[in-house]
Amino acid sequence: MPVSIRLRREGTKNRPYYRVVVADSRSPRDGKFIEIIGTYDPKQTGQNSSFNIERAEYWLSKGAQPSDTVRSLIKKQKKVTTPESGSDAEQESSEATEVESSSPAETAS
Repeated sequence: MPVSIRLRREGTKNRPYYRVVVADSRSPRDGKFIEIIGTYDPKQTGQNSSFNIERAEYWLSKGAQPSDTVRSLIKKQKKVTTPESGSDAEQESSEATEVESSSPAETAS
């Protein structure tokens, strides 16, 4: 069963909204699918897509073929999540050390 990661159109006339789905490549565009892994709104400016990168990586490792649009969305999503996750981890660790360092001072006073 050839599997593809592609867009499923939803929304109304002149207001498209897409879901990123994993589906059998033989099924119709808006037909049966295996799993929904995210969303894409082309009318929205800025960050217009969100989906589970881990699930996309899982399906890619199993041999799923992404459509051209989904391939570019995955690439953009990886760029956005990689720098943020590193800075978030640094902020959390610095906040934790600030709390730990201030706690003994408060107990000693």
